[in-house]
Amino acid sequence: MSDRVAPDVAAHAAGLTRRQLLGAAALGVGPAALASLLARETEASVPAASGGLPGLPHHPPKARRIVMLWQGGGPSHVDLFDPKPTLIARGGEEIPASVRGSTRLSTMSSGYAKWPVVSPIRPFRRYGRSGIEMSELIPRMGSLADDLCLVRSLQSEAVNHAPGVTFFMSGAQVPGRPSMGAWLAYGLGCETDDLPAFVVMTSSDAGKTCGQLFFDYYWGSGFLPSRFQGVKFRNAGAPVPYLADPDGMSRAAKRSLLDGLARMNAEHFAAVGDPEIETRISQYEMAFRMQSSVPDLVNFSDEPRHVLDRYGPDVHKQGTFAHNCLVARRLLERGTRFVQLMHSGWDQHQNLFTQLEIQCRDTDGPSAALVEDLKDRGLLDDTLVVWGGEFGRTPFGQGDPDKPKGRDHFGKAFSWWLAGGGVKRGHVHGATDDYAWNITADPVHVHDMQATLMHLAGIDHTRLTYRYQGRQFRLTDVHGHVVSGLLS
Repeated sequence: MSDRVAPDVAAHAAGLTRRQLLGAAALGVGPAALASLLARETEASVPAASGGLPGLPHHPPKARRIVMLWQGGGPSHVDLFDPKPTLIARGGEEIPASVRGSTRLSTMSSGYAKWPVVSPIRPFRRYGRSGIEMSELIPRMGSLADDLCLVRSLQSEAVNHAPGVTFFMSGAQVPGRPSMGAWLAYGLGCETDDLPAFVVMTSSDAGKTCGQLFFDYYWGSGFLPSRFQGVKFRNAGAPVPYLADPDGMSRAAKRSLLDGLARMNAEHFAAVGDPEIETRISQYEMAFRMQSSVPDLVNFSDEPRHVLDRYGPDVHKQGTFAHNCLVARRLLERGTRFVQLMHSGWDQHQNLFTQLEIQCRDTDGPSAALVEDLKDRGLLDDTLVVWGGEFGRTPFGQGDPDKPKGRDHFGKAFSWWLAGGGVKRGHVHGATDDYAWNITADPVHVHDMQATLMHLAGIDHTRLTYRYQGRQFRLTDVHGHVVSGLLS
């Protein structure tokens, strides 16, 4: 027995030695990180930008920053972006089985016996010199036609909201993987130390008709260190909670407290090497600096009247899409790398003929204002604006087949638009058939869009990986190709 135990004991001792060796190696990292943080002893000190991984970006980026204008619920491509005379001429008629094929639909409509065409609820018209056709419901977006790259050939396997959102944000329909913003923060770092690299804001239509929730994992870091997850700004009260010092605590006292915490955390990190300890150090420091940067960020008193008017009357109402769009521009120009605005209200199952127009009115102006504002400030050329949702809506009606009131989820073909940051301008990519059902040219899968956005940010999506549970993971999993047809 002793002969068998002895090797195990020796192996255990060797394991402890390896741990001690790793701990000693980490000792060189902890104090170095701590020294960098403690060098900022006063509020007046100038912080250095937070760098990303060595060797990144992989190539010169066209987009130094990205803003994702996420329209939760599934904007109707057949009503807004993909004009089809057939849907107008054949309103109420059956969509042929030869068109429908074996398309996967949600359980709300997959068992239908009738598939009546519902015509677009408003006319389309041509906008700009490029003549891109879009709905009269979105005239402000239409006015940007010559700056937009309109993609009419997106496709997703997802047919329900949460899996669809998770699919684009993290590359998988099941929660648990890092979101795109977390990948970018991990790979590229941030251009400022005063604000997070990745910020999220949420809003909803005033009537809250959509009913869809925005889960934290939509901006989570998954298995990456948690310091890379999105920082959510609240839509009521203080944007970031607990930034204010307790009554009676001076700035100097707070600085002294953080210095002491940082020293203890650095010693702990040197002993165990847990990356979450580094997160704790960095987040304490970020919170300290955000005490000054966040109040200035959300103070619009320095904005010219014409800029505020451009975003519309809701710009002063915290938690609205208009307010968040202006905060997004201010974040981007201050060095935040990825801003994710998530707005719900596009789930028109039973209220298409009333709610879609309201939703367009609430989002059309602020979306266009953000692009115009970036362009006026010379930021659009290296800022990528992305507008879209998890899927589109069915060309057939939902509900009573003789008098349908809405449209169901539809992932087989749908539309997004992009602007700035290295994409073609005044351009339409891809096409669908006469019923806006099947893609007939230049399909763009969710993973292809992810790969393309990463490419524009200077990242080869196949090379930005993280080892977890025995394999290398990436945002696009094992899929995705850069869509060269979108690039300028």
